Amino acid sequence: MTGQQPTAQQRSGFPRRDAEGRILSLGDLLGVSLAGWVIGVLALVLFDWAFAVAGAGDFGRTNGWLAVILPAWLFWDDFRAWDFGAARVVAALSAAVVAVLAGLLVAGLASGLAPLFTGGLAALGFTVGYAVLWFQGVHWLARRTG
Repeated sequence: MTGQQPTAQQRSGFPRRDAEGRILSLGDLLGVSLAGWVIGVLALVLFDWAFAVAGAGDFGRTNGWLAVILPAWLFWDDFRAWDFGAARVVAALSAAVVAVLAGLLVAGLASGLAPLFTGGLAALGFTVGYAVLWFQGVHWLARRTG
C-alpha cells in the first residue's frame, strides 16, 4: 500500500488532512496533540501508581516529560507529509528549539511539584508551543518559498 493515494475514507478522519497527508488546520493539530498528551499523562499516572502500590518507589517520581511521546509522533507524521525542502526543516527546528525552551520554562515555574507533574506540565508547554509554531511556521515558509 505504500505510495498509493489516501482514500476518501482516510481523508475524512480526524485530524482532517489534505491529499498529501498534511493536517489541514491548527485546531485539528492542537486537538489531537493535546489528546495525545492527556493519554500520555494518564498512562504515566497509572504506571506510577501501580509501581508505588507494588512498593517499587514513591508515587510521582516518574519523569512526566514522557507524556510528549504521542504528540511527538503526530508532529513527526505531519513533518513527513510535507515535501522535502527548507520550509519544513526550518519550521521544525525553530519550533523544536522554542518549544523545548517553553517546556523548560514551565518546568522551572512548577519546580516545587513532583517530577511526574512538573514534567507533565512541561510536556504540555512543549506540545502547545510546538504545534502552534510548527503549523504557522511551515505554512508561512511554504508560501514564501513556493
